[in-house]
Amino acid sequence: MQAIIKYPLLTALLLAPVSASATDDAFEFWLNPSISTDLDNNTGIEIETAQRFRSAGDGRVDTYFARFWVNQKVSDQFTLAGAIEQRINDGGSDETRFLQQLSGKHGVFRSRMRLEQRFVEDRGGRLGLRLRPRLGVSVPLDAAGKWSFGTDAELFLTLRGTSAGGDTGLTGLRTQYKLGYEVNDNLSLSAIYLRQQDFRDNRPDRVGHAPLIGVEYSF
Repeated sequence: MQAIIKYPLLTALLLAPVSASATDDAFEFWLNPSISTDLDNNTGIEIETAQRFRSAGDGRVDTYFARFWVNQKVSDQFTLAGAIEQRINDGGSDETRFLQQLSGKHGVFRSRMRLEQRFVEDRGGRLGLRLRPRLGVSVPLDAAGKWSFGTDAELFLTLRGTSAGGDTGLTGLRTQYKLGYEVNDNLSLSAIYLRQQDFRDNRPDRVGHAPLIGVEYSF
């Protein structure tokens, strides 16, 4: 925790959600199971899934996705990864995404830069581009390293909308607070509070509050 206290600007970003205007808040519940394996000492593959259940009647729909990742460790600090994702939204407008990201570990600090190419059904095949920088910390809570606490903040920078005239620029902020537990060498569990704020012009920002349960299994 000393690292969080030592860097007040990072602490302010991680612990103070943005609420510059009125917000439209809703409750959600997310699950995030994944399975992975190593191909060699530096290369691995992962199948990540998510189930996002949202409040009915407020314009938000349940979402399900699956991603296939290929990860390549390029140094002790950095890992490159690429993925293809199929996302299903209840009510249509399903989406295909291609993702590239660089993840870093720097002591207790964690960083990630992700670039997304997005194709949404019923929008004429228009390519959407989005950049998602993320910064956070992860600290052990016990001597054995089984328990950990982490928090991070992620910006959503839309470079090109998936529809003509869509919002661009800073369109969202996601903050997370995570308690993790390593059951054994193969299985880890996490309980997370996630806050997702979508910035919208001339109307209240949309904010989702979600408990998220993560299950990671590796073999």
